Amino acid sequence: MGKNKTKKRTRRPNKGWLAGSSATQTICGSFLLVIAVGTLLLTLPISSRTGRLGVIDAMFTATSATCVTGLVVEDTYLFWSPFGCTVIILLIQTGGLGFMTMAAAFSLLLRRRISMRERLLMGTSLNMDSLSGMVRLVRRVIFGTFLFEGMGALILSVRFMRDYGFLGGIARGVFHSISSFCNAGFDLFGDRMEFGSLIPYAGDFVITITVCLLIVLGGLGFFVWSDIYSARDNGRLHTQTKIVLRVTLLLIVLGTVVFFIAEYNNPATIGNENVFHKFLSSLFQSVTTRTAGYAQMDQASMTGVSKALSVALMFIGGSPGSTAGGVKTVTMAVLLMTAFQALRGNYQTTVNGKSISYKLVVDALSVFVFGIFFVSMGTFVVAAFDSVSLSEALYECT
Repeated sequence: MGKNKTKKRTRRPNKGWLAGSSATQTICGSFLLVIAVGTLLLTLPISSRTGRLGVIDAMFTATSATCVTGLVVEDTYLFWSPFGCTVIILLIQTGGLGFMTMAAAFSLLLRRRISMRERLLMGTSLNMDSLSGMVRLVRRVIFGTFLFEGMGALILSVRFMRDYGFLGGIARGVFHSISSFCNAGFDLFGDRMEFGSLIPYAGDFVITITVCLLIVLGGLGFFVWSDIYSARDNGRLHTQTKIVLRVTLLLIVLGTVVFFIAEYNNPATIGNENVFHKFLSSLFQSVTTRTAGYAQMDQASMTGVSKALSVALMFIGGSPGSTAGGVKTVTMAVLLMTAFQALRGNYQTTVNGKSISYKLVVDALSVFVFGIFFVSMGTFVVAAFDSVSLSEALYECT
């Protein structure tokens, strides 16, 4: 007779909150968790100067900071206390770098081994297909971020000390360096002009160029930094890096020229300023529009051409794996190259003699279509329920 064997149930090891979900689900969940914590902190009485903020407005602010959009329901300086501003800038830093990158940074500081699952999450978060060299990339991301933000904070702090004293200058220098690099667009100049963004400093060369450089560096993407750094040894740049650099330069130059011409004689924006001021403000508008959310001219007073171009630049946004938003520069480049190739009867997209995979083209098309869909739906909903014009709703939703 055979022996009766009792099956033992093997208990799966608990791998924590990262287990049991896809990389995309985990990343989305981490953003929701950060937003929820931020909402809770911003509803505390200590977070505001004038009283407790409602949950809806607190959630909007936390979401805007985490997703680095720059949209606000209250002037940041006039409404939020130093504690509230600290919460907002921490949300911006976490959202700009990505929750998984921040978590990996703490793991590296604690000298804890990063698991394969965590590497996969970081790869998805940074828009990387290969996990090779992921830890090295994260180290470069963290080092580069704090290097650029630190340099920006130093320059801005020295400049702001003239207007706000030693401590006030440092506080604003650090806040605006992080906000600029993360393409967030939050500002602390409500004491000069409520909801005025950087309009009080329009034409200021040091502030304008420093903020522009921080926005561009944050919007290039972490992979591009790493690739440029590696090119010191091998002398070669990845195809994606070349596309990002070319498209970024093209958009900045094109935007600057169009804004300069369209607003040159507009007295409500830059029409009454000197040529150098007009050029600086046009350059700033071209750079910040793509995702940063700052402004040096009244957006509502711009010409129709400038508003249309702003919508296009906002929709494109920054580059993959960066602190910026939008459908991304590479997405638009791939779609345009594919369209031009198709017009010539060639259905294989190539760049510098290298073929772009069908999957990448489909991914780019999917991102573009979903971007159009969500912006369109949001535009119609806002226009219908808030009784604003379609063009205003389109601008805000984009």
